[in-house]
Amino acid sequence: MNSKSPAFTPDKLPLGTHWTLLLLLFVYTMSFTDRQIIGILMQPIKTEFGVSDTAMGLLSGLAFALFYSALGVPMARYADHANRRNFVAYCCAAWSAMTALCGMAVGFWTLALARVGVAVGEAGGTPPSLSMVADHYPPGKRGRAMSVYMLGPQLGIIFGLALGGWIAHQYGWRQAFLWMAIPGIAAALLLRFTGVEPRRGAWEASAAGPGAGSAPAAPVREPFGAVARDLWQSKAFVRVTLAGLMLGFAGYGIGVWTPSFLVRSHGLSLKDAGAAMGLLGGLAAVVGTLIAGWLSDRLARRDARWRLGVPVLGCVIALPAGLAFYAWPAGASWSLAGLQVPHAILAYLVFGITTVWWMAPVYAALSDIVPPQRRTTAMAIFNLGLTMIGGGLGPLLIGVVSDLLVPAFGQEALRWALAVAMATYVVGIAAFVAAMRPYAQQVAGNGATGRAQGARA
Repeated sequence: MNSKSPAFTPDKLPLGTHWTLLLLLFVYTMSFTDRQIIGILMQPIKTEFGVSDTAMGLLSGLAFALFYSALGVPMARYADHANRRNFVAYCCAAWSAMTALCGMAVGFWTLALARVGVAVGEAGGTPPSLSMVADHYPPGKRGRAMSVYMLGPQLGIIFGLALGGWIAHQYGWRQAFLWMAIPGIAAALLLRFTGVEPRRGAWEASAAGPGAGSAPAAPVREPFGAVARDLWQSKAFVRVTLAGLMLGFAGYGIGVWTPSFLVRSHGLSLKDAGAAMGLLGGLAAVVGTLIAGWLSDRLARRDARWRLGVPVLGCVIALPAGLAFYAWPAGASWSLAGLQVPHAILAYLVFGITTVWWMAPVYAALSDIVPPQRRTTAMAIFNLGLTMIGGGLGPLLIGVVSDLLVPAFGQEALRWALAVAMATYVVGIAAFVAAMRPYAQQVAGNGATGRAQGARA
């Protein structure tokens, strides 16, 4: 399918727009599946290779994040003036192949090298995809479009933890990696040959006035220093990025270590831990993501600050729910369809629904304040911090704290290490609140600029 322009009618979008969104969701789901599947495989890998929690935190976090982050920005710079559809498809094929190689590892360091390969491929996936979503949908619908795309991590949790846990339980952890590579290759082929590459800035050009819609922003090679300087001078961008760093720290760490927490502290099997986190937690996050996108679009029509107010509300609810989950005593559980489900999962369901309320609104907000020709680079810079601090340091530091707490808490050390990580939510809430006013001012300023350009046209 060839590249097409979106029809400039917000209420009637071409079928290719929605189909491409679903394909990008499929790709993102496989990205997160391949990234997070190691969370459910931590215990058997640790047992086979005889390494510490710190080493596993390094493998699942920092080793991945260093390469993912280092390559994300240069790849995004390339994608800002290239065919994003093709680029994302090629990256998806590459990381899926490396996921298969993870299942062939003969030791800790060969597994670490294969994980680095996954990181290199995934570095080129998310920022160009986010830029494509923003160019496919008008600003008033971007919250909902982003919420659909942001189902990727939640579906990835379901596949990576629930299905991955089942495969590992039945056939071993190596087979889990091998099986998960297959749908990733399929996603790459579908995107490459049936997806639609949108025109950059088409909706912004259309909103600027008559005559502008036919001339959307063309890819422009800008000096990276100029882009970085303007983003640094944007109080909204900097503060939203800080909030993302804090929430990513807790989120990545929780995603990687919670299955092990359920095994160690609540006595669940690997299969039951994967089902609890994947099916129950994943479905809760799916519901929460869709609610956040719809709510932020609806409330932002009244006041632009609600684009960031919805993430604040979600974090305020998620913080006590998360603490309750990790502090909940072990012992009591239900038996559902042959699975052991601890009572603590009630708190986790509340946490799972609300902790994702920041993701879709934040990416929609960044799309609102960053010019089209800079979006991929800006998303990559945002993801650089999110992945380096969150994906890199989150799992690693939680593993370090867990090892340090073993003399005091023994088997329960991981429980309290995860509870300590929840403190980052307080900083995230404060950063979102501080960003609300400058964000609203920048959105208003962009609108005034667009109207002036339209008048001149």
